[in-house]
Amino acid sequence: MDTEKKRYYISVSHHLIQDVPHDSAEFEVMMTEAEMSKLKDKLEDLNQEDENTFKRAFIPFKSADHDEAPQEYNDKLIDVYAYLHEIGDEHTKRTIEGMNILGKMQHTDYNNEGYDDSPFNK
Repeated sequence: MDTEKKRYYISVSHHLIQDVPHDSAEFEVMMTEAEMSKLKDKLEDLNQEDENTFKRAFIPFKSADHDEAPQEYNDKLIDVYAYLHEIGDEHTKRTIEGMNILGKMQHTDYNNEGYDDSPFNK
């Protein structure tokens, strides 16, 4: 098994892993082939959940609050960021921590502070 790390440029929003810099790269990560393969699988899972959530968006009688598709997408997104945080360098870890996404996405209860004046808090 190859344990040599190579530099990759990651775009979570575009579900991309490339070995050359690109404008949409959000993270620069050193990974082994095994880590890259695992991240690729996680991004494919995220892409599938993105498609499922998109398909569900057009069902007018299905409230997003009671639909499992957005939660499943959030779970996959958290998984990708958590993995990048795990394998990333200090800069990547600080960037993800600065996004404050890992904790927020795990606690999406409408009763949390910040939803008080929201028209969606019914």
